[in-house]
Amino acid sequence: MGLFGRLLSDARTAIKVLRNGLRTRRRRNEANRFAATDPRPIPGSIQIGVYFADTRVNLYQIRQWYAPLAELAKHRGVAIIARSPGAYLTLREESPVPVLYLRTVTDIEGFLEQQDLATMLYVNQNIKNFQMFRYGRMWHVFINHGESDKIYMTSNQYKAYDYAFVAGQAALDRLAKKLWNYDVANRVIAIGRPQSDHLVDHVPFAGNGRTVVFYAPTWEGDRPTMAYGSIASHGVALAEAVIASPGHRLIYRPHPRSGVNSREYREANQQIQRMIAAADPAAGHLFDAGGELGWQIAVADVQVTDISAMVYDRLATGKPLVVTRPASPTAEVDESGFLASAEWMSTADLADPLGFLDRVITDEASRSNLAFWANHHFGDTTPGSSTARFHAAIDLLVERWQEQAATHVDQPRVEHDALDDEDDSDEESVPQAD
Repeated sequence: MGLFGRLLSDARTAIKVLRNGLRTRRRRNEANRFAATDPRPIPGSIQIGVYFADTRVNLYQIRQWYAPLAELAKHRGVAIIARSPGAYLTLREESPVPVLYLRTVTDIEGFLEQQDLATMLYVNQNIKNFQMFRYGRMWHVFINHGESDKIYMTSNQYKAYDYAFVAGQAALDRLAKKLWNYDVANRVIAIGRPQSDHLVDHVPFAGNGRTVVFYAPTWEGDRPTMAYGSIASHGVALAEAVIASPGHRLIYRPHPRSGVNSREYREANQQIQRMIAAADPAAGHLFDAGGELGWQIAVADVQVTDISAMVYDRLATGKPLVVTRPASPTAEVDESGFLASAEWMSTADLADPLGFLDRVITDEASRSNLAFWANHHFGDTTPGSSTARFHAAIDLLVERWQEQAATHVDQPRVEHDALDDEDDSDEESVPQAD
């Protein structure tokens, strides 16, 4: 690259930085206006906090908790704490529970001094979670944003939390096997999958007699060991076959980050969307980028997904499920659990993808296998069971908090210091994501 090329590149970078700064300033000002006028929770009314320090690009991680949090709020005071102005603006429009914009550490301390917060929940491993960890008079609980066999699910970061809520026996076994010197028996509580109790709350999808194929691929990943995405390797051929069939109907819901690191992946994603847009409207094929996830899992006759939490969201229903075999030889695949007996779709199976899917739908042995693994991963999947376990786990921690608080009555909740870290991050910042 010559001098002119470097100058041009520098100018483009400077313009991008300026635009991002102006956009962030606008969002921050808008967030400040709403935060100053929106009603705030009554002091002493919030017992359960949900800390979301991430940006809008990862809102999918907390969206799947909306319904369980709304149900919990019938029994306990619940509020979401947002640090990013963009995330806050979206959350305040979507969330069924109160959302607070606490941009600075001083804002957080003011909120904590007003509330008897017993438990703070975390849906991801964002590094900014550690800004909240400094407050010791509450339980810090990792609830994650899904059950899967990704290597993310055994991160040593689990040890930073007082407790973790997991789905079931598979997660308990996974953590016990992978993490050194981690007290799984006393620090991990199995609650099932409370989201599964709300899958059919809203179904904006009228049936038309076709076999519904729900294709929900993950993104391409940010490192070779997590290259699980199938859009470029499987997706186009699969979508072509389903769309061309007079007896099948496609729901295509790619991961929100699909294509952020790979041009090939991005172009394949766009190609599938164009195919759906050009298809016969009467077929009802759908590109789904909506905020709600659950009804798609409930209505599908078969689900095709990559190694991700989407595998286990579907597994909890016990209905036909296909997992794509990663085309990347560097992708790390743990086949010691359910994936050891999953219905794997390799690129070779794309010679007849509809035949493959139809076999899975009708095969009784496959259904029996799914039922076994659903119990192993989630325990009792009877409707309402996971919600009951989630509430019981929260009640247990509140009771333990009350016992601790009673023995430390002279200890202040907040130890003030000079730290006043602001958070102006927005979509241009892409933190760790599963």
